[in-house]
Amino acid sequence: MELKQLVNYTRQILQVDQFKDYCPNGLQVEGRLEVNKIASGVSASLAFLEAARDAGADAVLVHHGYFWKNEAPCMVGVKRKRIKFLLDNEISLLAFHLPLDAHPELGNNAQLARVLGLSAETNFGNESLVASGSLVVPQTLSDFSTFVHSQLQRAPLVIGDLNRSVQSIAWCTGAAQGYFDEAIALGVDVYISGEISEQTVHLARESGVAYIAAGHHATERYGVRALGEHLSHHFGLSHEFIDIDNPV
Repeated sequence: MELKQLVNYTRQILQVDQFKDYCPNGLQVEGRLEVNKIASGVSASLAFLEAARDAGADAVLVHHGYFWKNEAPCMVGVKRKRIKFLLDNEISLLAFHLPLDAHPELGNNAQLARVLGLSAETNFGNESLVASGSLVVPQTLSDFSTFVHSQLQRAPLVIGDLNRSVQSIAWCTGAAQGYFDEAIALGVDVYISGEISEQTVHLARESGVAYIAAGHHATERYGVRALGEHLSHHFGLSHEFIDIDNPV
């Protein structure tokens, strides 16, 4: 299929124009104009790009692309190597950040809810990006944390009384510790995010709302994979999800 058609469709379903983001969403680097196979992954690292080339991908689809706000614009060092690799191999780079976080079906928050079996009570795609819902059956924070570990295959950092019973949950994938105040205002038992900051620990202890930092990479594997699978089914493209290990 044509690259242009793939880009336009993806921008449309993710409603890219509704978001003010820290990076351009859509086609960031143009490669060959015909696409038969896409590779999806969380971040456009050089290791991911090399794996995508070896897999025969014409285009790569990521959550974390390039050209972030306030980064140095010069094409030197690591940035040069990545861009040169894409151009030399005629691989297109498509990146979607906040629009992918927020999508009500394919988004990171929606997909994390699916993986963790969370029953959502707020609409995904709201302006704040924070979702809330509940566990079907209450369980201790210890048991729930163990379940999160088993589902995401990464040991989370947990702040709170492990013996406490929890049921109401708020969550936002990635570096979303800044939304913790909003989660506290919702009156939930526990907040799940990808990362945690030093001051967040004190806020969790003093507010009584438990905090689970389950990993930036680990919580954001599912949206881009779901989007890649959707595009594969919709257009009849070959698709491969490539997971480059990242402990953060």
